[in-house]
Amino acid sequence: MQPLARHIWMDGRMRAWEDARVHVMAHTLHYGIGVFEGIRCYAQKSGPAAIFRLGEHVDRLVDSARCVGMQIPYGRDELIEACRTAVRENGLGDGYLRPIAIHVDGEPGLGAVNPVSVAIAAFAWGAYLGREGMEKGIRATVSSYVRHHLGSAMLRAKVCGQYTTSVLAKRLAKQNGFDEAIFCDATGYVCEGTGENLFIVRRGVLKTPPERSAILPGITRDSVLAIARAGSKELDALRIEVREEPFARDELYLADEVFLSGTAAEITPIREIDHRPIGSGTRGPVTEALQRAFFRAARGEEPAWRGWLAPVS
Repeated sequence: MQPLARHIWMDGRMRAWEDARVHVMAHTLHYGIGVFEGIRCYAQKSGPAAIFRLGEHVDRLVDSARCVGMQIPYGRDELIEACRTAVRENGLGDGYLRPIAIHVDGEPGLGAVNPVSVAIAAFAWGAYLGREGMEKGIRATVSSYVRHHLGSAMLRAKVCGQYTTSVLAKRLAKQNGFDEAIFCDATGYVCEGTGENLFIVRRGVLKTPPERSAILPGITRDSVLAIARAGSKELDALRIEVREEPFARDELYLADEVFLSGTAAEITPIREIDHRPIGSGTRGPVTEALQRAFFRAARGEEPAWRGWLAPVS
């Protein structure tokens, strides 16, 4: 694999990219019990780069581990500093971090509980769904795969093995000419994308599935809701009401705007779903206003949201 960065933090020290390896018999490779995070770092308007909502991401990593019975051998403050170190050592301004905790050496078998290794990679990564997609919108399809049931998976945790369905849905969507797939649950309610939360705008109402749904309540989702409820110059002019409530597939097709939110996707509009144009078939005014407000917050230009930023030095 072509190195994405010079160094990776692994088990307490920085290692060269090519030396950050695990054995083919690593337990997580076989059974999928591992946990991870995706975190963004942004160059700031002034001062050093800052990691977006770092504390919340580290907390979720630890919570995810607790859900699957993993004991991460580092404290919260150690993990936060390790993320900062990974960004600094790779000289990043804008960047992406991938902390991951996996079971490594030990016994094979489903019931084995093996030692935990933690790594944090930090590297430059642009718009996940493309710069053009951020501006003009992407094409999506409602997947034939069903989102995990609340009783069959740890939906509040980012567990490695649980992303198998997301990979299959994404691959099928791309094979059929779409950029992304959208999951519904077993009852037909819309849930999320393969790795993003989902919002719609219809008749002045901004809606997203509630936390009790079969979704991962994303940190970027929480940021979007906070910004939308607090308002901004652009948003106030649009007079948007914010709701967290279930909705079905037909509301997707009838929406004035649809967009995805996530660490990787940031805020990405959807211009078409299942060959049906959404609204005017391009990025809508609410999506654009939220994008502008979000990136101002991420780059330290909004005093109200500076508590979301962790400077790397």
